[in-house]
Amino acid sequence: MENRLAGKSIKSKYPEIGVCGLSCRLCPGYVMKTKSRCRGCKTEWRLGGPCSILHCAVKRNIEFCGDCEESRACEKWKRHREMGKKYDSFKCYKKLEDDIAFMEKYGLAEFRKSQKVREKLLWKMLDEFNEGRSKSYFCLAATVLEVGELENALAEARRDSKELDIKEKAKLLHSILDRIAVEKKYYLKLRKK
Repeated sequence: MENRLAGKSIKSKYPEIGVCGLSCRLCPGYVMKTKSRCRGCKTEWRLGGPCSILHCAVKRNIEFCGDCEESRACEKWKRHREMGKKYDSFKCYKKLEDDIAFMEKYGLAEFRKSQKVREKLLWKMLDEFNEGRSKSYFCLAATVLEVGELENALAEARRDSKELDIKEKAKLLHSILDRIAVEKKYYLKLRKK
């Protein structure tokens, strides 16, 4: 895929993996079934946006900041990562450092595979347990919890929700995910400034 930005372009095999290391697959804007769905950080729609890290990647013709020769000394990427340790925007940044380390060790293709597993679990939560108000919460859970924890939570919720309406199903899955979060000391809310 090739996208253009002010006369420049970026060739992207992984449009759903942000240049900075964020996974689009678990973003509320990505997991939509409407025409306004974001297709990923490196798609044409996003290239017109204000992301200075993306603009830098286009100039340098790189897919991921970790591939840049200057990545270790890059103040822009460093600031982004430091902010991600404290705050979230509309997307959860809690796993950003872990995801970057994974990509640097195993590569973007393996990261994509791991995120597809999480995305599949997220879609199951959305399709079976979303009462219309849980998308952001389920996106957070799919980002923060381990895959096995998500699978176990879904299995428990399915088992215990056979006779429940959608609101009760959503409440049940929330309670299961909240219980896991307390046990593991996860924080399932966006961290705002």
